[in-house]
Amino acid sequence: MGGNARTTEFLKECLSDALIKLLKSKSVDQITVSEIAETASVGRTSYFRYFRAKNELISFKLIKLWERWADLHDLEVRSDFSLSNSLTFFQFNYSIRDLLDLIYLREMQSAVYDAFQTVMYPQQDADTAECYRSKFYAYALFGLLDEWILRGFNETPEEMVRISENIRVN
Repeated sequence: MGGNARTTEFLKECLSDALIKLLKSKSVDQITVSEIAETASVGRTSYFRYFRAKNELISFKLIKLWERWADLHDLEVRSDFSLSNSLTFFQFNYSIRDLLDLIYLREMQSAVYDAFQTVMYPQQDADTAECYRSKFYAYALFGLLDEWILRGFNETPEEMVRISENIRVN
C-alpha cells in the first residue's frame, strides 16, 4: 500500500483496533498475527512493516488517543507533566478507562508505560538533566495510573489531583 504518512497511520491504527477487538474475547497469547491482519483487513506484511510486537500496537493506540485528546482540548503542553496540568492527565485516562481495564485484564500494562515513555521523552537535543527528569515523571505517572486502575478508578480525576498534590518527594 501507499507510503504516505496518512496511509501509514491509518494502517497502524487499523491493526491496533483489530488487536483491541480480539483482546475482548481472548488473551494476547492466543491471538495470532494472521488474526490481527485479517480482522484489520490488511496483509500480514503490514503488521511486520510497522510493528515488532503486539504491545507496540497498544502503545501506538494510546499515543494516538492522547494526541486526539490533546487536540480536542487545545493543549499547549503535551509531553510534560506538572501538578498544573495533572487534571488533564487524569481526565484523559479516565475517559479511556474501559480500554485501560482491558489492557490490564490481558496483562499488557507495559504497553501503557511504553506509551508514556514515548509521549514524555524529551527531544534528542535535550540535556542530561531533562532526560532524567522525563524518565522520573514517566515512572511516577505510570505508578499513579497503575494504582488507580488496579483500584478500579474509584477516585475521580479531581480526587487524583488532590492525591498527587499531597505526595512529597524527599
